[in-house]
Amino acid sequence: MKKPNRDLLVMLKQELMTPASMQHEIDFLNGMLFDAERLDNFVTAHELIDLNRYKIYKSDFEIKKFVRTKGEKPFQFLFPLN
Repeated sequence: MKKPNRDLLVMLKQELMTPASMQHEIDFLNGMLFDAERLDNFVTAHELIDLNRYKIYKSDFEIKKFVRTKGEKPFQFLFPLN
């Protein structure tokens, strides 16, 4: 897995941690975030509301197409599913 370039602020209850245990915690968090930020998981958790056509798109293909487009279109919204 490629190491992502991100800044993390980690707040721990323990005052003293060895550098190895701190690195283990950071690697664990990066792994969790890597899985959560994948496009397939993002698409599964959202739907596209298009007010121009009065439609709601729930298909993976339509949401991926919308996310990959460069420009934003007015009155199209990504809505998270709960």
